[in-house]
Amino acid sequence: MIKELFGGLLVAFGLYSALPLPQIEWKDNTMRYALSFLPLIGLLVGGCEYGWLLLAGKLAVSSLLYAAGAVLIPVVITGGIHLDGFVDTCDALCSYGDKEKRLEILKDPHVGAFAILWIGVLLVAQLGMFAQVYETPASAKLFLVGYAGARALGGGMIVTQPCAKNSGLAHIFADSADKKTVSHVMLVWELVLVVLAIVLAKGIGVLAVAAYAGFYLFHVRMCRRNFGGITGDLCGMCITVCETLMLLCAVIGGILLR
Repeated sequence: MIKELFGGLLVAFGLYSALPLPQIEWKDNTMRYALSFLPLIGLLVGGCEYGWLLLAGKLAVSSLLYAAGAVLIPVVITGGIHLDGFVDTCDALCSYGDKEKRLEILKDPHVGAFAILWIGVLLVAQLGMFAQVYETPASAKLFLVGYAGARALGGGMIVTQPCAKNSGLAHIFADSADKKTVSHVMLVWELVLVVLAIVLAKGIGVLAVAAYAGFYLFHVRMCRRNFGGITGDLCGMCITVCETLMLLCAVIGGILLR
């Protein structure tokens, strides 16, 4: 059991982070519980984000320099894997094709014009919101739990929602996972993170939880309607948008509480 858990930890960090860890072969026993460790990467990202905010404040760097660093932190730690899902999903949704066409676009390695447009919109929006948080950081403690919460929802999608196709990373992980155990672990993650969000940010924490829940329900329905289920890219989209919603809630809280 310990060996399987450690193997799952290495698989999760090997795929969903860019950290220089030992590579491990993907087998049923190493992938059985891998998704359970996905929120740990979110805790690492959130901790680094909050640490950078504190350091930037002590060094009195400009809000623009802080914001640029804050945008880059998740990319450096994760290798941009969830942003890849975001841009692929934007391309697919903006194609206005049928389900088969959208799925084909998701697996196409080329980047379309809509992907470039929307990743630009996302990063500019995040840059502006990080700069505002630097000026009004009253609710910045949401960083400590928000990135982990986004990954708890994204990972939970893989083991609780039907896959849109019988191939791809989501299908591999869903097929190899102990779905019952992993779904229970993800539920525990979500409940613990909800409590922490409310303790750390009070009313703004409640707002963030509501935003996550509302978007998750919308996203699952969208995935079923437009794609017939979920894929790895669609889970990446969920994680990326939830992170941005958390950032928006931190901005709102900072402005209201300044």
